[in-house]
Amino acid sequence: MRSLSRCLTVFLAIVLISGCVTVRPKSAASERRPRVIFDKLENADRYYGQHPGFRAAFEYLKTQSLDSLTTGRKEIDGARLYALISRDQGRGKAAAKLEAHRKYIDIQYVIAGDEVIGLRPTTECREVSVAYDPTKDIGFFADPPATWVSLSKGTFVVLPPDTAHAPLSGAGEVRKAIVKVAVDW
Repeated sequence: MRSLSRCLTVFLAIVLISGCVTVRPKSAASERRPRVIFDKLENADRYYGQHPGFRAAFEYLKTQSLDSLTTGRKEIDGARLYALISRDQGRGKAAAKLEAHRKYIDIQYVIAGDEVIGLRPTTECREVSVAYDPTKDIGFFADPPATWVSLSKGTFVVLPPDTAHAPLSGAGEVRKAIVKVAVDW
């Protein structure tokens, strides 16, 4: 057992010295910055620690009778956490328009139907079509999405500010809850 432990220690030392692996301490900012997450609502508790508002956001989605809610804004925790209930027709990928936010993280949850959302890192967006409006927390890009994610009933995607997204890129009607979580909690 000792020889195995000693061998692993020597192996790790060689790997680190050779530069094959770089060990960097994570900064507090990178630890707290949410990433794009795609999953089923039943697994949402795995992501509570990603942002202080995620627990309340996901608990709202889990405990509300979302099918019976009318469209529009639903207050959860004032300006820092609210939901938008929508029912819209998909526009198709050809009509996809990338949008991005700075003050809010979107958690887009499909209540009914199927949704396709285009994604592109904001750092790769070069063509501004509508300048960012801080009062509406939205800006638009003419760049095409770099990738697509398909969501069905019961699934969600977390879209942080560093990810431009083109919702309603599928076909047919989709009913969604878009929970807006303030970046600065």
